[in-house]
Amino acid sequence: MNNSVNPADIHKVIVEQQKAQDRKKMMVNGVLLLLLLAAPFALYPVFLMKILCFALFAVAFNLLFGFTGLLSFGHAAFLATGGYTTGYLLSHYSGLTTEVGILAGTLAATVMGTAFALLSIRRQGIYFAMVTLALAQLVFFFYVQSDFTGGEDGMHGIPRGKLFGLLDLENNMNMYYVVLAVFIGCYLLVQRIVSSPFGQVLKAIKQNEPRAVSLGYNVDRYKILAFVISAALAGLAGSMKSVVFQLASLNDAHWHMSGEVILMTLVGGMGTLLGPVVGATFVVNVEYQLAQGPLRDWVDPILGGIFVLTVLAFRSGIVGEIQKFMKKNLG
Repeated sequence: MNNSVNPADIHKVIVEQQKAQDRKKMMVNGVLLLLLLAAPFALYPVFLMKILCFALFAVAFNLLFGFTGLLSFGHAAFLATGGYTTGYLLSHYSGLTTEVGILAGTLAATVMGTAFALLSIRRQGIYFAMVTLALAQLVFFFYVQSDFTGGEDGMHGIPRGKLFGLLDLENNMNMYYVVLAVFIGCYLLVQRIVSSPFGQVLKAIKQNEPRAVSLGYNVDRYKILAFVISAALAGLAGSMKSVVFQLASLNDAHWHMSGEVILMTLVGGMGTLLGPVVGATFVVNVEYQLAQGPLRDWVDPILGGIFVLTVLAFRSGIVGEIQKFMKKNLG
């Protein structure tokens, strides 16, 4: 009796499973898209734009931390650099269109991310994290003392202008759909990166870096590229945020912001595509609700408690725990 397995049958099963996963992913993305399109008719658009900006920031960080295994404590520097650059250009050059200002902020964050990567990428573990934190603090003190940032007062009155000289961004609904379009484009980009051969190498580096080296991959080059892409997306989030709120402040450059994006990623689900979005939504809502009530002075301790609880009891995060439950009970 021939018990040999036909490789063609195995390939067919794998392809079918992949197609089934792709269909589920498309259904989830479709439902989320419909909710996001309808959301500003039920909720305040500016609050929704805040969630989208921080969700993009968390998605950018997750590409580096969740998929590559590099814990950066300096991502606030890229968020602030994007915001300050865009804010300064739009405030001082009246003929500059909004999209050019946003692209300039993203480019500035990309250049800074390249410098950070080249200086820190050869360190590993806690040493890598400390180097990124030290570099980010240097950036923070530079912004504190610089005149163009407004120092501790921040940069106010940043004009939204018109997109391509046509779409009035002073209208909150117009602004919301522009931010939504940027977020969706970046989310799909990260999704494509993660599922590409490049993304598979990043996952391999996270799981077993010496093995990836032994297979002939230039690990440092992959890490640098992942860092730069992550920094660029974080800068884009900061640029969009400065246009939405028409201000840029030192809060975005503070080390606390770097800790907050770590919290968003862990709460939502590190290493999952949707996790950072869920985590950002959760954290922004918690901060807003606490700030409106008698516990406004206890926001940081409560968020710290959520962080500890997540690390100790729900290490997979909200999305990760749901995926584990569905896989265990639904197959």
